[in-house]
Amino acid sequence: MIDYLPLKRITAMHTDEIHQAIRQVVDSGWYLQGEATAHFEEDYARYIGTKYCIGVANGLDALTLIFRAYMELGILKEGDEVIVSANTYIATILSITENRLKPVLVEPSINTFQIDDTLIEQAVTPRTRAVMLVHLYGRCAYTERIASLCRQYNLLLLEDNAQAHGCCFENRHTGSLGNAAAHSFYPGKNLGALGDAGAVTTNDACLAAAIRSIANYGSSRKYVFGYQGCNSRIDEIQAAVLSIKLKYLDEDNARRQVIANYYIDHVSNPLVRLPEKSGSVYHIFPVLCIQREALQCYLENNGVGTAIHYPIPPHKQACYAEWHGFCFPVTEQIHAQELSIPCHQALADKEIETIVELINCFTN
Repeated sequence: MIDYLPLKRITAMHTDEIHQAIRQVVDSGWYLQGEATAHFEEDYARYIGTKYCIGVANGLDALTLIFRAYMELGILKEGDEVIVSANTYIATILSITENRLKPVLVEPSINTFQIDDTLIEQAVTPRTRAVMLVHLYGRCAYTERIASLCRQYNLLLLEDNAQAHGCCFENRHTGSLGNAAAHSFYPGKNLGALGDAGAVTTNDACLAAAIRSIANYGSSRKYVFGYQGCNSRIDEIQAAVLSIKLKYLDEDNARRQVIANYYIDHVSNPLVRLPEKSGSVYHIFPVLCIQREALQCYLENNGVGTAIHYPIPPHKQACYAEWHGFCFPVTEQIHAQELSIPCHQALADKEIETIVELINCFTN
C-alpha cells in the first residue's frame, strides 16, 4: 500500500535527533515558555524573514489571535469586512467570524486555486479592512496587484500560511509578505509537529506584544492582566521537535517539488487535470477529475491512498447556513473535482512511477 501521508515514516527520517530533543526537554524540567520555545521562535522568525514569531497552540488560534489583537489595538472593530478566498479551509473563515468580523468570499482562479486577484477590487466596500491571503495547497497566493490594492485602499494584508512553509515570492518567504501571518504546525504539514502547534509572524512590535499577551491569559507580567485573554501557547516538546524539522524543511520541500514535477511531466491521462508548474511547496498535490470518486476508488483498489481537500466548500457548510444561497461556480467545481495524490519527502521513486502508471491507465 502506498499511503497518502505516512507520518510515522516521515518522522522516522529524523528519529534520533527528535528523540534527543525530546529527552533534553524532559530532563530540563521546564515544559512551557522555556528555552526550546525561545529558540524555535528565533529560528523561525529568521527563516521566515520577520522580526517576531509568537508560538501558539495551533494554526486556528494563530489566525484568531491576529484578528483579536487588531481589535484590541483599535485597528479593527466588530462588523468590519475581510476579503478571503471562497475555497479556503474552514479554519480561515472561523477565525474571522469568531471575532465578529464579516468574511467576504471571492472566487479563486481555476488555474492556480488561489484567490483571483482580478476580482478583489470589486469586493471592496467602505467596511473592508483586510485581505486574508491563503497560500492554499502550498502555492503562493500573493501578487503585486493584491499588494497594490491593499495600499490603495489602506487594507491590512494578512496571510494564512498554514500550508506553505518555505514557499517563496521571489526571494521572500510567505509569512513575511503582509502585516501578519498565521502558521499551523499540525503533524501533516510540511513543517509538522508531533501534535498541535502554531505561530504568528510579523514585523509589527505592538501587534506581536498584544498577541503574546492575549495568548497568555491576557498577561504580559505575572498576575497582571491587560486583556481578557486565553491560553494558547506552544509547548516545549513541540517547539524542540519543530527546531529539528526546520533544519530539513528546504530539503524536504525540494523533494516534494521533484515529485510534483515528475507527475506534471508524466501524467498524460486527459481525464485528469494537473496543476501548472509553479514555486509551490506542494503541501498538497491537487488534481481535478470529473470522475473523482471513481478515480479515488480505482487508486485505492490498486493500493494508492488519496485524500480530498475539501469535499464541501465553506459556503455550503451547515455552520454557515446563511450562505447557502451564494453561488461560487469555480469554488464549487474545485470542491467537487479535487483529489490529492501522495506527494511527500518519504515517497520512493518506484512508488511515484506506480502512481503515474495507474493514473494513466484510469478510464471512465
